[in-house]
Amino acid sequence: MPKSAFNAIEGSVRFFLGGARATLTECNENDGSSRSAERYEFLSAVEIGGVSYLFRAERKELVFTTTEKDFIRELLTAFSGLFAGFSAKGYAAHFRTALLTSLADIAVARYIRGDRKGVFWPAQSLVQLLKSLSYQRYEGTPATTGFLICRGQLDDFLVALEKTRYDWLDLEESRRRISADFFRNPLSYRLVDGHRSLFVGDIRMNIKGTIGLNSPAPGDQIEQLAHRETLKLLSKAGEGSFAVYVNNASEVEIVLDRDRMLVWRRGYWGLYDPDIIREFLKGCLDKRSIEHLLWTVYALSKSRHGMVVLVADDVAALDVLRKGSVGGRDPLSRALIRNVRGKKIGSLKRSGELSRILSSDGLTVVNRKGELLDAGVIVDTSKVGDLVTGGGRTTAATSASYFGRVIKVSEDGPIELYKAGQSLYRFG
Repeated sequence: MPKSAFNAIEGSVRFFLGGARATLTECNENDGSSRSAERYEFLSAVEIGGVSYLFRAERKELVFTTTEKDFIRELLTAFSGLFAGFSAKGYAAHFRTALLTSLADIAVARYIRGDRKGVFWPAQSLVQLLKSLSYQRYEGTPATTGFLICRGQLDDFLVALEKTRYDWLDLEESRRRISADFFRNPLSYRLVDGHRSLFVGDIRMNIKGTIGLNSPAPGDQIEQLAHRETLKLLSKAGEGSFAVYVNNASEVEIVLDRDRMLVWRRGYWGLYDPDIIREFLKGCLDKRSIEHLLWTVYALSKSRHGMVVLVADDVAALDVLRKGSVGGRDPLSRALIRNVRGKKIGSLKRSGELSRILSSDGLTVVNRKGELLDAGVIVDTSKVGDLVTGGGRTTAATSASYFGRVIKVSEDGPIELYKAGQSLYRFG
C-alpha cells in the first residue's frame, strides 16, 4: 500500500527535485539501506504503518541541497501521518486522492512553520488563502498581494523599519487572523498589492498592520522580480521569517530568509534554490557573474521571457557552434552587438541591458570571466539527434551544451540546465 500510494505522488516529488528519479522501497536487514548515500543521491528512512521504508532520489552531476533534503523529510513525515489516517481497508483510492491534492501543501506548511509545533494550521490557512486568490481577477487583471510573517518582536521590526523606505500602518481595531473570507472585499488586495505594500503578521497569522513604500522603488526590474528588497526586510523580521506573494503570473511565491523560494506554479510546488545553479556553474564562471546571472534567470522565468545562454568552455568553440546570426548582415544589428561585446554580466545587469540581451532571439554566449562574447547566435544543431523533443530553444540548448554549460528558460517559465547534450535539472 505505501509503495502504490507513493506512485501517486512520484510526479510531484520529481517536479520538486528538478526531475530527479525517486523511489520508495521496504527495508530489510540485507538490502544495504544503511549504506551512505552516493554524491548524487539522497537517502532518507521513514516508518510507515510500523514498517521501515527507504526513500531514494538520484540525479546526474548535481548534488541535492540542504533545503531540498529538509523539505523532502517534511514531506515523508506528512506522508506517514496521512497513511495512518487512511489505512482502513477499502480507502486506498481516498488516500491516493488526498496525497495528490494535499501532501505538498502539508509539507510546505510544515516547512515554513519551522519548529513551532502548534502553528501548522495557521501556516496552512495562509497557503490555501493565497492559492485561492491566485485564481482571482479584478476587471481582467490578476489579483496580487503579499504577506510578511515576522518571527521576532514586532516592536524591534518597526524600529528597524525607520531606516528604510517603508511606512507602517497599524490596523489597530481592524486586526484579524487569516481566514477564508480575508479577501472578501477586493480593496484588501487592490490596496495591499504585494508590489508597493505588504500585510505584516506573526507566525500564528495574526495580521498586525501593513507596510508600504514611501518613495519610488528602485529601477532594477531584475532586483524587484527576484525579491531582493524582500530579503532585506526578512533580515529585520527575525530568523525564520518569510514572505508570501501572489504575483502577476498568478503564482504563489514563498520567499525564505535563507534566500530560497518555494513557488506554486501550474499546480505544483517547486523550489528555486540558488545553490543548484551555483553548483552547476562552479568552476566555469566567476562567482560574481554567477550571482548576477542566477537571479536574472529567475526574473526572466517569472516574467515569461525565454532565453538560452551558454557559458563557453573555450572561446574558439563559438566559431564551431555559430551557424549564423539573428540580425544577419544588418549593419545596425551588428553595431548594437559590437557595443555590448566584452562587457561583464554585472555591468550589463546594472545598466538594464542584460535581461534584454538574454531574452532576445538566438543564443547568448559568455566566457568564464563573465564577459559577453556574442548574442543572437543561430546554433548549428547537427550534433543533436532525432529524438530530441521540444522547440527551437530546446534544440539549441542541447546542441550548445556540448561546448559548455547551458541555461535555458522557456517562454512559459520552466528553467533547465544542460551539459553534454543532456538536461540535468528543471525548475517550473
